[in-house]
Parts: sequence; C-alpha cells; structure tokens
Amino acid sequence: MGYGIGAFLLALGLILALAVQDAISGVDLTTAGWILAAVGAIALVLTAVTLNSRGRGSRIRTTSTHSDGSQTVRETRSDLG
Repeated sequence: MGYGIGAFLLALGLILALAVQDAISGVDLTTAGWILAAVGAIALVLTAVTLNSRGRGSRIRTTSTHSDGSQTVRETRSDLG
C-alpha cells in the first residue's frame, strides 16, 4: 500500500472515531473509524517491514583475470534474515 495510504486511513479512522458526532442510519461511525485506524496502522507497519527487508543482505562482486587477459565477473548475494 505505501506510507501515504496507511497514513490517510489512520487519520481518517481517527477522525471518524474521535471527532465525528453525526450518525448514519445503520452505520456505527465510531466502530468504522476504529477499523479504518487499525487498517491504516497495519498498513504503515507492513510497509515499513517490507521496505526494510529489501535492503538487507549483501552483494559481493569478484573479478577474475585469466592468463589470456579475459575477465570473469561473479556476483553473489547473501541474505541476512
């Protein structure tokens, strides 16, 4: 989802849950607000975890020069978790 949508849902949910006093027939705005706030918070956490896990690991590039002058490049990646 991304940080933007997560923050939007969290803010909208908190506004509905804490600040809106109106009523819609058949809809509990307070409960809907808390649900949206929870979904927004989960979206923020999942986005942070996903973006953090992409940067983990290391890449090692090894260049070998052969006797005929040609080179071989080998790249290996190790994941840390």
